[in-house]
Amino acid sequence: MPARALHEPAPTAPVSLPAGGERPRAFASVEGLGEVELLAAPLRWPRPSRLSSPLEPGGKRIAAGLRALGLETVGELLEHLPVDSREARTVAGLRSGEQATVAVAVRTIAARPVRRARMRPLVEAVVFDASGSMRATFFNQPWLVERYPPGTRLLLHGKADGRGGFGVSHHAPAAPSIGSPPAGPEQPQAVAHYPAAEGVSSTQILTLVQGLRGALGDVVEFLPAAARVCEGLPDRAGALAAMHFPRVRGDLEAGRRRLAYEELLLTQLLFLRRRLRRNRETGAPPLQDEPGLSARWLEQALPFTPTGDQRRAMEAITADLALRRPMHRLLMGEVGSGKTVVALHAMLRAVEHGHQAALMAPTETLAEQHFATIQQLLGGETVSAALLSGSTSARRRTDTLAKLSSGELSLIVGTHALIEPDVAFRSLAVAVIDEQHRFGVRQREALAERPGPHQVHVLHMTATPIPRTLSLARYGDLDTTALHELPSGRRPVRTRLVAGEAERPAAYEHLRAELNAGRQAFVVCPLIEESDADPAAAPAASAAGADARSELRAATAELVRLREGELAGFELALLHGAMRPREKQEAMDAFTSGRARVLVATTVIEVGIDVPNATVMLIENAERFGISQLHQLRGRVGRGEHPATCFLVGPVGSARLRALVRHSDGFRLADIDLELRSEGELAGTRQSGVRQFEIARLPDDAQLLELARARAETIVAGDPDLRSPEHALLAVELERRHGASALAASSG
Repeated sequence: MPARALHEPAPTAPVSLPAGGERPRAFASVEGLGEVELLAAPLRWPRPSRLSSPLEPGGKRIAAGLRALGLETVGELLEHLPVDSREARTVAGLRSGEQATVAVAVRTIAARPVRRARMRPLVEAVVFDASGSMRATFFNQPWLVERYPPGTRLLLHGKADGRGGFGVSHHAPAAPSIGSPPAGPEQPQAVAHYPAAEGVSSTQILTLVQGLRGALGDVVEFLPAAARVCEGLPDRAGALAAMHFPRVRGDLEAGRRRLAYEELLLTQLLFLRRRLRRNRETGAPPLQDEPGLSARWLEQALPFTPTGDQRRAMEAITADLALRRPMHRLLMGEVGSGKTVVALHAMLRAVEHGHQAALMAPTETLAEQHFATIQQLLGGETVSAALLSGSTSARRRTDTLAKLSSGELSLIVGTHALIEPDVAFRSLAVAVIDEQHRFGVRQREALAERPGPHQVHVLHMTATPIPRTLSLARYGDLDTTALHELPSGRRPVRTRLVAGEAERPAAYEHLRAELNAGRQAFVVCPLIEESDADPAAAPAASAAGADARSELRAATAELVRLREGELAGFELALLHGAMRPREKQEAMDAFTSGRARVLVATTVIEVGIDVPNATVMLIENAERFGISQLHQLRGRVGRGEHPATCFLVGPVGSARLRALVRHSDGFRLADIDLELRSEGELAGTRQSGVRQFEIARLPDDAQLLELARARAETIVAGDPDLRSPEHALLAVELERRHGASALAASSG
């Protein structure tokens, strides 16, 4: 959160002083006291421009370390927040040779004469806390005698020598000079601990911050007073002071809470203003004619009755499509809940109005499965559709692109190939983006922003249920719909944990029994080749009870082992992401047709694979996968009339695996996943797995997020353009953090 210069607020009226700069004396009549003189404190207006002043750390090494941390100005240093606060050690508790930080007061201090000219000047001080005293030695800093007179409270970092001495490597004043020592051992002082870098330590950063304590007066408060009062928040300068100079450990959390709130509020304002702008746009084609093709398809061609959730989702999407504003809706579907049916209904609404529709998937395998499913769901309806991916032949691609541009082709399913420059639509009205979190922001927008006569309605889909907390934090600008119900006939998948080699034979016995009964199975491995094992991942695997190099199973090796071992006599096929498109298709054809009884694969089968005859899923090294990924894999079985079982091979101590054994509801599992992991690890934020927030922590700050969302809704409802005086500085901060586009006119 780098600090830049803000617009400086001007005082509401000039302050006039008499000659000599003295303030005029003022009196007031107070009941019971008569006339009393009002003592006016000196007025000081914040000057935020001073926060842009360059740092003067003193020393090239420290300056280089600060640059590595992105700290070059006063404001940037004040925004460099401690990661935690640590209790300072007591003098009596120091051990010989120990590196430690102590909070002490100076009793005496003096420069010690040195015998040789080449020796560094020494300063020795007797320092003390409530537990005792010791001799502190400072090297090559004779000026400290004047800077730290008796009574000065200090934070010293260095090494104890075991003989009552302490060699100081870094030091900082802890508070103004006083005549008494800091808090005793029963209430130790909290010491802020900062992210550091080579060349600059946490204590050195603290020293610099101490020297800039007065600059906190130049920090501008941009939160509206109503928000701070209602939520019980300190002002911004106070929050920064609490984090940098905590008196007790709780101060740091109190300051962090205020700064987390402002971070969440600004994000929610960005989302709500973006959604408001979209709602005021009028460039999309209104698909409001009475249903024809879509109604006939629902009543006659669809081979099953939609669930209540599916019908409600279709109604919400139909209402969106009838408006002139472009739809931006997120459809979250439980595994096997029938998102494709809902998406196809939206696409058919475009077709029956004479427009086109497209569905973009992140992988060729998923795109091919979607295309096959759509063709099957269309039944006897004659709707022109095609598949476009990276492996589409040049001849077919040329033909497909020509039909797209002419309008002869109504539906197109594809991968990133749909957003290549030479792809042109005659009249694209509905774009469906499946597993949308796997695309970058620009890729998602590229399909919706294809050149054409109008804007495009966009339906985002994900098979990963998203908790409300994460949905607000990541997709707060989208309308959301969730599918919880499973279509009739879908059975819950029994999940069993296979812990240790002793339990493997029972799992293979069950698998063979299912194969002998005519059913099929998946075996999933975390690696393609054994050489793909990552040595850096070994600690995580070892903590879970496995060694990354020797225990991680690879699909290619497992195929050979199973053919010669537990599954000898059965036809096995191999599928992984490094195979050529033709090889992938041949493997999938062999499995879907039933020729191959077992598909040994990587997580390439996570989504989009629909083989109703598959009743067993065996996942090797299950502890290596996240909850949502395991739930997706488990959803590949249990799609037919027979009971299904998922075996998770992994350590019994894994909380994630135990959660999957206990729960089958993907939304409940998503909540558990959020509790076990930081929000940035779930499917990636900013498309890279980087944490979305620098200060706020989810799910810990879920309640704070709800408060910020409610406040943002109130602000946008009353002042969408943030033009009122109480929101002027809020608008400045929103632009500073999120760019000029964040303040684009919300009136459309």
